[in-house]
Amino acid sequence: MNNKEQNMSALTPSEIVKELDKYIIGQSDAKRAVAIALRNRWRRQQVKDNLREEIMPNNIILIGPTGVGKTEIARRLSKLAQAPFVKVEASKFTEVGYVGRDVESMVRDLVDVAVNLVKSEKTIEVQQKATELAEERILDILIPPVKIHHPSNEMNSHSNNPDNDANEIIQNRSTREWMKNKLKNGELDDKIIEFDSQEMPAIGMQVLGPFGMDDMGINIQEIVGSIMPKKKRKKKTTIKEARKIIVQEEAQKLIDMEAVQKEAIQRVENSGIIFIDEIDKIAGGGKSHGPDVSREGVQRDLLPIVEGSNVNTKYGVVKTDHILFIASGAFHVSKPSDLIPELQGRFPIRVELASLSEDDFIQILTKPENALLKQYNSLIQTEGVKLEFTDDAIKEIAKIASEVNEQVENIGARRLHTILTTLLDEILFGVPDLIKTKKIVINGKFVSEKLDKIVKNRDLSKYIL
Repeated sequence: MNNKEQNMSALTPSEIVKELDKYIIGQSDAKRAVAIALRNRWRRQQVKDNLREEIMPNNIILIGPTGVGKTEIARRLSKLAQAPFVKVEASKFTEVGYVGRDVESMVRDLVDVAVNLVKSEKTIEVQQKATELAEERILDILIPPVKIHHPSNEMNSHSNNPDNDANEIIQNRSTREWMKNKLKNGELDDKIIEFDSQEMPAIGMQVLGPFGMDDMGINIQEIVGSIMPKKKRKKKTTIKEARKIIVQEEAQKLIDMEAVQKEAIQRVENSGIIFIDEIDKIAGGGKSHGPDVSREGVQRDLLPIVEGSNVNTKYGVVKTDHILFIASGAFHVSKPSDLIPELQGRFPIRVELASLSEDDFIQILTKPENALLKQYNSLIQTEGVKLEFTDDAIKEIAKIASEVNEQVENIGARRLHTILTTLLDEILFGVPDLIKTKKIVINGKFVSEKLDKIVKNRDLSKYIL
């Protein structure tokens, strides 16, 4: 059992929800639904082969206004599962004249993500070996290897004595070991060296026509790379920089790209997650004229991908049968039942996400590991100043966010970003000039003085907040 499988077996639905709680406030129904869906993927892997192929993922539609955590739930879920994840906007496929991207491109993007994911994992695995090889290369530049002279090659040479050769090699080895220790300890980091670095030939290419080379499953760069010789370019940098470049080159040589691609496709097919945002924008809404015809066309194009089909990618054919699809939409104008029946059937789980209340905003500002107030405090601390928000200030910010969402337009937690940017504008601008100040306290009075005028003037709050 590899590390990934061990991680997944340890992730019970309750553990998944606990992890999601660290970053997303509320929305317990949505968290439960995605936790069960993720656990079912692990369960499917444990089922015997003959039935495993028959078990289809339960795709999910998350229904709720913008900024309540739909995308964040899907993104955090993929990180937990160490699964390839891609987010696409359904509206991308409805552009005028249907010149947007074709629906299969979402699968190709997912494979690209998976290849990069596996490649970075393999790079970590070979890092130590690559570092050792890089150090040897650097030592070869600093102390060129000794050439042994044989009597048959140089009859009249004074160095044809085997004892001299042996002494020279021993001396060279001890010098090399001494230099190697200095290199490891970082004592030579600032020394400048010149070395040969490989680089791919830069080739500009424009593909005309309705589809690009990606759509034909051709990897142009690979073809060109194999035909054209790899150029070597002389580089002159510090040993510290040279080590990074050479380690990368050596790691690339140690990685079996064929195995990487094979594993990436296998991961996409068994644990890939595609998040389709704004699916409500392609729901017909009961009309059958104008752009709605195009919308239904997009749904019909999506159907085979969601149902399960084979998609050609530059790394090989990918089966989409077991990719988990999570769709989301506000569904203000349309409703899930406006989607074509076949597509509705492919998203059996529907979860409604609640709008965020004032109390939710208070928690969003303070509780998550990446809470906004923690982010701003970290930014200000880089200037040697501590930023502190009192409880009444946090309450006032949450109250204003809730009010503006009700009056203008409900954009959920994203409203907090605009409010804090406006609130802290002067501090962020002037903090480098505050030489003696070690601490800035933001209280409720400061918040109301700064924002009250904007909130009360509805036209102004539309533009600013």
